[in-house]
Amino acid sequence: MDNETPKITQAMIDAYDEYTHLTLDRRRFMEKLTQLAGSGAAAAAIAPLIGASSAMAEIIPANDERLTTEDVTYPGANGVTMKGYLVKPKNASGTRGGVLVIHENRGLNAHIKDVARRMALEGFNALAVDFLSPQGGTPADEEQARQMFSSLKPEEVSANGEASRAYLAGISGANGKVGAIGFCWGGGAVNNLAVKSPSLNAGVAYYGAQPKAEDVPAIKAPLMLHYGGLDERINAGIPAFKAALEKGGKTFEIFVYDGANHAFNNDTSSARYDKAAADLAWSRSVAFFKKNLA
Repeated sequence: MDNETPKITQAMIDAYDEYTHLTLDRRRFMEKLTQLAGSGAAAAAIAPLIGASSAMAEIIPANDERLTTEDVTYPGANGVTMKGYLVKPKNASGTRGGVLVIHENRGLNAHIKDVARRMALEGFNALAVDFLSPQGGTPADEEQARQMFSSLKPEEVSANGEASRAYLAGISGANGKVGAIGFCWGGGAVNNLAVKSPSLNAGVAYYGAQPKAEDVPAIKAPLMLHYGGLDERINAGIPAFKAALEKGGKTFEIFVYDGANHAFNNDTSSARYDKAAADLAWSRSVAFFKKNLA
């Protein structure tokens, strides 16, 4: 391709989304991408641009002097030991709210740890939870991690989310208020945690699957919901969720970012990342947490 950046079409991004969230395995995805790209060589060049690059995961250095970081374990539900990555602002005075950072269906990886550091720099205690803890934790192989999610039960995820909330609410430097922010799989986990946890103080879901309409009345926390305008699969659930939230008199905001794809916040995926949408959604999310977790 003569050193030119290969052209990535929406159909290619949609194929990747299907592969990661629905039915395709890696081999079938590459076959479909080859058809779309015109050759195996082109497909091989395009695939890394659509997927996530661990080399791009660290925006805030792990040893940033403004932060303290720690790998922690704490009691989960039903005797499970949960693992997490805890980040606090260093030399912060007084107490502060906490934010659970919930990963995509790749588990607790370098990118999500970086998001936790970004949140801590906004003045919160941030806990990036490893929801694969019941299976030993997130493996280095992201394909293996993705497959592990199929065995997670939603009720157990919510129970371990509530245990994580309780842990973060009680650590040193906490004011007792906890919100949650999640992306993709983690966005759905935030929505479900809001259903199951009356003690959650705020929820921010990025392109997350919506809960059943009949479960919405149980939600107590105010919600902020971010969606990519091109994300037809997830966006199909917005109308019913919005109607149920309105019917229940819930406090919520919905933002749809025109021209943005699913995973538009993930800056390790150059093809899907949308800086303008990501920056705006982040600023809105931080302001939302500062309002509800003070």
